Amino acid sequence: MRVTSLVTAGLGLTCLLAGSVPASATPAVPAVPTSTAPTAHQRLVWGPCSPQQRELNEAGAQCTKVTVPLDHSDPGGPTIRIAVSRIRADPAHGERRGILLSNPGGPGGTGLSNTLYLRPALKDVAGRYDLIGFDPRFLGESTPIACGPAAPTPTPGPTTTRRQDFEQSVRSARDTARRCLEHGDNARLLPHATSRNVARDMDAIRAALGERRLSYYGVSYGADLGAVYTQMFPRRADRVVLDSSTDPAATQYELFQRAGKPLEEALDAWAGWAARHDGTYRLGSTPSRVRSNVQRLLDGAERRPVTVSGVRLDAPLLRLVLRQLIQHEEYDAALAGTVRDLIDAAAGRPVEPGPELAAMLELLASPELADSMLGGALFMCGDRGWPAGGWPKNPETYWKNMERSRTAQPVFGPLVNGMMAPCAFWTSTSREPATAIGNDVPVLMLQARRDNNVPYEGALALHHRLTGSRLVTADIRSHGVYGRGLGGLTPVPCADEAVNDYLRDGTLPGTDLTCPTTGTGTGEDR
Repeated sequence: MRVTSLVTAGLGLTCLLAGSVPASATPAVPAVPTSTAPTAHQRLVWGPCSPQQRELNEAGAQCTKVTVPLDHSDPGGPTIRIAVSRIRADPAHGERRGILLSNPGGPGGTGLSNTLYLRPALKDVAGRYDLIGFDPRFLGESTPIACGPAAPTPTPGPTTTRRQDFEQSVRSARDTARRCLEHGDNARLLPHATSRNVARDMDAIRAALGERRLSYYGVSYGADLGAVYTQMFPRRADRVVLDSSTDPAATQYELFQRAGKPLEEALDAWAGWAARHDGTYRLGSTPSRVRSNVQRLLDGAERRPVTVSGVRLDAPLLRLVLRQLIQHEEYDAALAGTVRDLIDAAAGRPVEPGPELAAMLELLASPELADSMLGGALFMCGDRGWPAGGWPKNPETYWKNMERSRTAQPVFGPLVNGMMAPCAFWTSTSREPATAIGNDVPVLMLQARRDNNVPYEGALALHHRLTGSRLVTADIRSHGVYGRGLGGLTPVPCADEAVNDYLRDGTLPGTDLTCPTTGTGTGEDR
């Protein structure tokens, strides 16, 4: 079975790691901007959502398209269309407040149906807002950008080396950049795939809906996008919630690199858990033995990829699998079962992969994954400044950083330092400068102290720049704090209450606060 490349899997899994659903396969047609009337005061035609949005239709939502300029500095020029959904406020829950937009992260995550996942967490607050979902420009049901078809990725051979794995990732990254940049009219369109333009599109949605201000919830990249909006449109931001954000002074590559240390710390914590459950998983009776077994698995895969269910997994892909499962404490049992399966497979024993590994193998081998990662590439590679940009152009820079990281970060250092994706070869970027963050707009921020995707220090840096913000800290290992219970994770009641109180009555906590630990579960041992 053919498995997707590290570059493709890396960006595809980045969407998952960010707490979002990967963008659906991009339609195989180029974006064709059309010239229409100016976008101000446009008349929106609401109706049923597309057949693909079955859950939105069942929830009674309506959908429309909002016309926006391709280039907001040229409002009379070519336009594109942004797909928008609406679940109306319910008068039974009190006076209507306005509109609440949301973004699920990524970058590259589609958000048209995100309101459905947000609504249960909002409880009675949901009825006070028109809940507005949207697919960011060039994604999902908005005017799309398509890239040329991907060439089949070579199946990993029976033997390999670190350098061979790296060279394959460089070839794949270069090919992805080429097929995106040279396809159709993309050279003209791609410079407009920026976070600042998504923020402008959000404001165009607000204007088209006839609202003076908008409220907003965003997680991960969605939180960074919300901060960009408050900077560009401070007087139009109403009640804004930013969940799991990053350092606005760091480049996207630096943000990947900074995840190495908390990832290794998370692995230490997991190794302690696995050692306490050695009778079940047989990974080692002490944390050091557990870590040694993980390292031995990776070292072996750097010479001979591990074959599971006909899929060969090299060491870079194994690191991605580990990262996917290390982000939440509740996944500890799933990670232990997965590592056990991989060790057995590496030893040549017959393995029937557990549900988590089986799902990962299905994702990695999916032909749709190559398309699902394109949304992430558009924005991570195209933005000049925060929350993206800053990718070294020389592949050897990544190689040297990967090798240097092995001493202090032997498991995850090579992964986070090697995430060049196609960005090292991306030549189509925005001409705008980076977004400088610094204002006193009232904002509620949430962050997990042991987030190993976007480290806690980054949220503190953003909190310092947003002088009107309050920070709610959850002392847990997690990416995303609000509404965790809806995904089967242990909820953080005080964080959920802080968000809903703020969206209900507009009152921020009097001071920053740390939520008490309610205990996290790791699920049933397999």
